[in-house]
Amino acid sequence: MKNHAYAYGLEMINVVAGLSFRVNETLKKLHPAQAVFLGYLAYICMGSILLSLPISCTKYVSVLDNIFIATSAVSTTGLSPISIADDYTFWGQLVILMLIQLGGIGYMTFGSFIILSGKRTLPQHRENISATVFSLPKNFLIQKFIKSVVIFTFIFESFGTVWLYFIFKSAGMKMPLWSAVFHSISSFCTAGFGLYNDSFMAFHNNVQLNLAISILSFAGAIGFIVFVDIWRKLNGKVQQITLTSKIIIKTTFWLTLCGTFLIFISEPSIQPMPPGEQLLAAFFQTMTALTTVGFNTVSISELTKASLLLMVVLMVIGASPSGTGGGLKSTTFSAMIGIMKSALQGKSEVTFWGREVPPERVRMATASFGFYIIFLTLGIYLLSLTEQCAFESVLFEAASALGTVGLSMGITSTLTHLGKIIVTLLMFIGRLGPLTFGMALFLRQDTFCHEDNDIAI
Repeated sequence: MKNHAYAYGLEMINVVAGLSFRVNETLKKLHPAQAVFLGYLAYICMGSILLSLPISCTKYVSVLDNIFIATSAVSTTGLSPISIADDYTFWGQLVILMLIQLGGIGYMTFGSFIILSGKRTLPQHRENISATVFSLPKNFLIQKFIKSVVIFTFIFESFGTVWLYFIFKSAGMKMPLWSAVFHSISSFCTAGFGLYNDSFMAFHNNVQLNLAISILSFAGAIGFIVFVDIWRKLNGKVQQITLTSKIIIKTTFWLTLCGTFLIFISEPSIQPMPPGEQLLAAFFQTMTALTTVGFNTVSISELTKASLLLMVVLMVIGASPSGTGGGLKSTTFSAMIGIMKSALQGKSEVTFWGREVPPERVRMATASFGFYIIFLTLGIYLLSLTEQCAFESVLFEAASALGTVGLSMGITSTLTHLGKIIVTLLMFIGRLGPLTFGMALFLRQDTFCHEDNDIAI
């Protein structure tokens, strides 16, 4: 019996080794964008299968819903047609959390970290794939950057877990440790999945909870470029942070400030609250849309059309490159502002703080913006055909899905089968990025190039 088990074990090891070798050889032949496309698709398929197991569900969950949830987790969106807390067991929630983590840190990042931990260098095809996942300035080494991504992720998520544990324990919540782990990872990865059916509406006046979730979400959304940049400056390795980091920090700051101010002065649903709670609610709703984390402390369906439109704009702009959030990206938005400014001034080049943005980056920003608007418009049009909902609800749902945000006006659970398929596709495209999605479909392997400049778009 032991010999038989031993032989069977060796056979399984050989099968896995052979499969890994074939996958590795296949990746070498693909364009990096295609490898990322297939990689995330594999994550979704694996997650859907695991979520369909009886041990993962408390009751029957359809295959389509499991695919929807797996895609939402890998894309770090957070939209869900069913209750994560009620319809999935602890093991199902654990699978969702693993998918969030894999999707948050980027395809192949953890595997590449394991290789680098063994003091080995990355194969060229892995470097190319990582360069596609992380759009980096020229003076960033991809191998060191990957190590930094995993280290910073572990530090922030551990810090968040400890902080949230005491918050949930003092609030008398069930299983405070598991809730702290789940929401810390979900927040840093800007996933928006939660174990409470009302998101954080019960904590709308809890300053500690609002602050903890906001810090974790901003940390994930502004991107690893900024943290690595600041760390290198503190260590004296560089004299100043890159232009990319400056753009990310300033754009995020001003968008957060403007969004908070506009919701604070114009949203009637928060007016009955004390001034301090009004400001907190306005800030949190701005933060959740801009970072694409997708949690909420007030009912989204009760917001005015003006506030909803503002949040749609923030969701479309989204987070920053090489971060865990989605959306068009703050750098792309800044580049588009720079293009309009240059056109008004009659200049041919685009500049920020006296620095010229390379034409190739301007071209990529313009293409990203064009692809994003096309997919968003197509998603809104198709959902308008399949769903019997108010137009603003459809617009909000499509923007939330493509921006991988996870906020909803309450129509996710009522989506038709075709509607769920459309939203699933939008979330997948949003995770890849519309431009990368297009590249995965049309580019050849030999068209890959790594940009040599200090601006990431």
